[in-house]
Amino acid sequence: MKKRARTSLDTAIVDVWQREVGALSTRTFAHRIGAAEDLVLRLDIFRKLEKHRGCVNTVSFNTDGDILVSGSDDKRVILWDWETGHVKLSFNSGHNNNVFQAKIMPYTEDRSIVTCAADGQVRHAQILDNGQVETKLLAKHQRRAHKLAIEPGSPHMFYTCGEDGLVQHFDLRTGAATELFTCHSIHERRSYMPIIHLNAIAIDPRSPNLFAVAGSDEYARLYDIRKYKWDGSTDFGQPTEYFCPPHLIGDEQVGITGLAFSDQSELLVSYNDEFIYLFTKDMGLGPNPATASPTSMGSDGGEMVSDHHSAASQSGMDPDVKVGPQVYKGHKNCETVKGVNFFGPKCEYVVSGSDCGRIFIWKKKNGELIRVMEADKHVVNCIESHPHTTVLASSGIENDIKIWTPKSIDRATLPANIEKVSCSGCYPYSPGPYPQIWL
Repeated sequence: MKKRARTSLDTAIVDVWQREVGALSTRTFAHRIGAAEDLVLRLDIFRKLEKHRGCVNTVSFNTDGDILVSGSDDKRVILWDWETGHVKLSFNSGHNNNVFQAKIMPYTEDRSIVTCAADGQVRHAQILDNGQVETKLLAKHQRRAHKLAIEPGSPHMFYTCGEDGLVQHFDLRTGAATELFTCHSIHERRSYMPIIHLNAIAIDPRSPNLFAVAGSDEYARLYDIRKYKWDGSTDFGQPTEYFCPPHLIGDEQVGITGLAFSDQSELLVSYNDEFIYLFTKDMGLGPNPATASPTSMGSDGGEMVSDHHSAASQSGMDPDVKVGPQVYKGHKNCETVKGVNFFGPKCEYVVSGSDCGRIFIWKKKNGELIRVMEADKHVVNCIESHPHTTVLASSGIENDIKIWTPKSIDRATLPANIEKVSCSGCYPYSPGPYPQIWL
């Protein structure tokens, strides 16, 4: 007699029983429930947060997850009680142009907020005991400053990057900004673009000394802040590692709009006019990728296998064969600077917005697309995962923020015509995983 395949409901029942008899820890139980595909398939709009008068360019939860901070083209920053939809505080950021990112510094009782914007300014807002807000200018980029990254667990330290190619480090205790380096192209033939216009910066949560930046060329660059001499006696501009899919090396048409690190130090990279790729540490090109030939590394991009494990088995564990990055397809990233993120208690899923106004969710492990959600009439730029539970916040061209929770009675399914639903003008989605073999 053929055994019935175990369903997600069967697994959940077993988990509950094991939890009740003490065979499963509370932490493990919570992680398994939070990562359940059933919850992802039941995500639906829980609430719309409506107060901004312009595109919402940034959404971010505080450390506890009870407050959401947002910034907009209206130059205002708003702190929300996202569960009730109430505005806790709204203030003028002090910026002269669109606010691109706003984050609450950890361990500050949610009173310290850092922002960067299209005016290039990096600002610090402090909420006083009387409820008033003081903002001050910390430093300025020469062009737009898209992103900032907070050192994990630090109430004082963060980094910014800008379209001027500059990466800066900040310490709020002194208010000082340190210009670490300006990111330059490694391609001599690209003399027309000697400086890389940076769109994204991210810090590895497991190794906070490591951070990655990316922008107007094909490479994500990894740096180690421990190599920087704070007296300025050394040139810190040389990355310790470069990351790029082999078939994109030398491609002058692509750039990178979003970066994210997982809790396992995996680096997620979102390319404009292309796909999203997941790199592990061993997939780097070294500190000098100019010596890595795309041909010698299998740049065709056509050799696809089922997953990283099967790739290894197919290669016969040949030490000269590297497993390529997992790829995520179906969305469209052409019109705006979109972020990319992980979702789930152990980063089990990958999430991205799209030019078609939808949210795409893939399984991290094999690249399977499992959700496509209508989220904006135009473009979805930002998706932020709640730090502790199965909740998403999204924003885009519309003036509102959407909160997503697993409240739907019915499980969602992918549309039957998924190839047509996947964004027009983008690479089509076809089911199945897409890691590559690097030869």
